[in-house]
Amino acid sequence: MNLPAETSTFVGRDTELSEVSQLIADSRLVTLTGPGGVGKTRLALRAAASVPEQVYFAELAAEQNGDLLAHAVAAALGLREQSARPQADVLAEHLADQRLLLVLDTCEHLIGATRDLVTRILAAAPGVRLLATSRQPLGLPAECVYRVEPLPDADAQRLFCDRAVAVQPQFTPTDAVVRLCARLEGIPLALELAARRLRALSPEELADRLDDRFALLGGGRRAGRHDGLRSAVGWSHELCTPDERLLWARLSVFAGSFDVDAAGQVCADDRLANVPGLLARLADKSIVRADDDRYRMLDTIREYGRDWLRELGEEELQLRRHRDYYLTLAREADADWFGPNQFSWALWVRCELPNLRLALDHSIASAVGLELVGALWFVWFCLGEIREGRYYLDRALERNSKPGPARTKALWAAAWVSFAQGDLELVARRTAEACDAALAQQDWAGAGYAHLGLGALKTVNGDPERGGEAVEQAIGYFDQAGGRHVGRLVAVTMRALSLTMRGQYDRAGALMAEQRAECENAGEIWARTSGDYIRSRVELGRGDAVAADRLARTGLRAVWRLGDILSSAIAVDQLAITACAIGDHPRAARLLGAGQRIWDSFGLTQFGSAEFAGPRLEAERRARAAMGDAAFEREYQDGAAFPPERAVGYALGGLPNSRIVRWNLPAPD
Repeated sequence: MNLPAETSTFVGRDTELSEVSQLIADSRLVTLTGPGGVGKTRLALRAAASVPEQVYFAELAAEQNGDLLAHAVAAALGLREQSARPQADVLAEHLADQRLLLVLDTCEHLIGATRDLVTRILAAAPGVRLLATSRQPLGLPAECVYRVEPLPDADAQRLFCDRAVAVQPQFTPTDAVVRLCARLEGIPLALELAARRLRALSPEELADRLDDRFALLGGGRRAGRHDGLRSAVGWSHELCTPDERLLWARLSVFAGSFDVDAAGQVCADDRLANVPGLLARLADKSIVRADDDRYRMLDTIREYGRDWLRELGEEELQLRRHRDYYLTLAREADADWFGPNQFSWALWVRCELPNLRLALDHSIASAVGLELVGALWFVWFCLGEIREGRYYLDRALERNSKPGPARTKALWAAAWVSFAQGDLELVARRTAEACDAALAQQDWAGAGYAHLGLGALKTVNGDPERGGEAVEQAIGYFDQAGGRHVGRLVAVTMRALSLTMRGQYDRAGALMAEQRAECENAGEIWARTSGDYIRSRVELGRGDAVAADRLARTGLRAVWRLGDILSSAIAVDQLAITACAIGDHPRAARLLGAGQRIWDSFGLTQFGSAEFAGPRLEAERRARAAMGDAAFEREYQDGAAFPPERAVGYALGGLPNSRIVRWNLPAPD
């Protein structure tokens, strides 16, 4: 056995080690793949050390000539040169009756030669198993490919601390270690290089300086390809063809993951005509990782590509192409939001949010950025990204003061987001400005959305009658605009809410029946679920708490799936109210605590409105009276400790068979 001695402790990888060991036992050819520095060689050595057969290790990084590959492997086996015959023949003959494991380390630069030699060995030597490490598979039918991933967070921190103690025996972990390991993405080479830097820098300083990680983690001496992070990634770059390198550079403008269509739209031109084929080749070489139908790069790989993109002088061009691509999709999503594809668009947003942020960051001060942030109104308000929406809308409006439809849309969208957070003073200013601007521009749909915000503001400020009048105006403007607008369905919901708040349950119920029919006819989900909340209030007002509970849970199930955090908070509160009405006061207390935690994640409870908060406060008063303060607080704090996912799961669990208490919500005086 000629395995190199381990010079440091082996950290983590228990599952991977077990899986690779089993693959070696079951397969004659196993290839460990993954990006540079991820730990393929170390895992291969540890797995090979546990094999019962004789093991030989051939390190191939220094061999650049494929014609001499067989000589390098023969040398690792201790086989002397026999110049009269081809070395590959001698090697195959020598191995024919052997039982051993042959480890071929670092094959990516000699893929063709390695493939040919391995094919020959497999055919000539049935007792020989091969374990290869490579940044891309060998591409043989008998090959079992195992992708080595970066270390998970806990193991990354263990590795860093282990290496840090070797450098500084008195080293003590701090919170900066968690941040540092996260930014280095669990790449063992990067973690080890960072630990070396502790001789000169603290973990806090290291984490702060990682924006230029290649300079920081250069490794100092240049004795080998793994001495520094840049040399490790640069080795992969050298193994790529010119068109693969160009695509690598252009793909660096993406944040997070991307799909093949996005790569083609943003990166393709006369120089890169076959982006799907090149992308598959980059995945084979561990430059990008394929996850189902999407691809992603490690930040270290991306930053290396971005450096090359700057060198090529293409960075601004590619960022504009990236921005324009996502603007086109945002327009499409906005136009298609009213309809049956809302769950599909919600999934698209979850996948593409990092790229949407990048496009906004690059363009927020321009008219394009203003249009983009407005087109994404449904992301901010309907899909739960409320704080982020407030951030981008505020910045866009500050930097784009010229009147126009895009600014009007951003104004009413900003008003809606501010409403969700309970910033009612800002809602008043922005709805007024949006109303004036939309009417001046004869933007009737914009006028509808702006007046809808005005109606919601009046309603939560305790004037549901005038709020209903503003909503009626909004409906009229939507009708004047023509076409289909999800705002019109929301306006009908708000009209019904104003009626409910005045105790006019039958009129509100009739409106909501019409709204539900229209939603179902269009395949619309989001507005229908907001209608479920109103229908729940109507049924509770009529005295049917069980029906009210069922409707609230139906609505919560859909809005949580969409990611609508605002509607989810409202629905959890409503379920607390129905629990109290049914007589399950401990459940009501727990749901009130859970709802409060969700509200706290983005804004003021019930928009900071005493009018809206009335039923919630009444449920709390009744539950406290029934349970006593101490018991109520125990259940409330238990609910408040729930993370949102658990809170919603608990809320959706339904109600036990409890004593039903008829509870008619009192109409205002």
